[in-house]
Amino acid sequence: MENHCRGLLLVCCLLLLNISFTNAQTEPESLRVIQHNAFTVGEKLVFDVKYSFITAGEAVFLVDSIIRFGERDCYRIVATVQSTPTFSWFYKVDDLYETIIDYQGMFPWRFTQRLREGSYKNDFEAWFDQINHIAYTEKGNYRTPNYVYDAVSAFFYVRTLDFSHFKPGEKIYLNNFYKDSTYLLAVKFLGFERVSVSAGTFDTFIVEPLVKEGGLFKNEGRILIWLTNDEKKIPVKVNTKIVVGSINAELREYHGVQEPITAKVK
Repeated sequence: MENHCRGLLLVCCLLLLNISFTNAQTEPESLRVIQHNAFTVGEKLVFDVKYSFITAGEAVFLVDSIIRFGERDCYRIVATVQSTPTFSWFYKVDDLYETIIDYQGMFPWRFTQRLREGSYKNDFEAWFDQINHIAYTEKGNYRTPNYVYDAVSAFFYVRTLDFSHFKPGEKIYLNNFYKDSTYLLAVKFLGFERVSVSAGTFDTFIVEPLVKEGGLFKNEGRILIWLTNDEKKIPVKVNTKIVVGSINAELREYHGVQEPITAKVK
């Protein structure tokens, strides 16, 4: 019965979103258009995830394809995080994220999350009506502000922004929806740094996601992200401080990135 209700709810959401997409086609000025050269279909970024000095897993970000979602062309982006076989003996991780991002406007229409971390399991799905500003989930429908994001689409949207004139301490603000609430997400520009990882040496700039309370980004310490200082803004390194140490994700290899990567030194 529960599965039947869940399926019925998702069908209803899809019907509502199809109506919204049709309206978007008849009112082309109602949705924004963002031009960018940050990424394209086929981009695959592979990261080594390290806990202290141990390689604990692998994270992959893949711009899988362009699909038709309702009446809109969209990027299908998939992110996975998996622990290594050795580390899985202690703590197994098998996480999957999928977001459907509007090709022209760089905002999400659907977000799916499946977390498997040790004994912890959490599945979450949200459908975003960006015309009428409603997020549909299994537990209810929620009003949202203009251009609300999920965690993955927020990250890819940030990659389309121009940080060339930012000064340390400046921030941008996004609205991030998770579970049943919209959280204000600030992204703080910290400065520039040259870093070396397995994929090479890159000139980067550093940003720090901040959130006032709750939400997917809340943690016990800081999250720092190094992005290539060029129009690609490829994530090269991520550092997260936690109570019992730190977790680092470093770019090991990349595929499907249109050359040149001007920020790559060697």
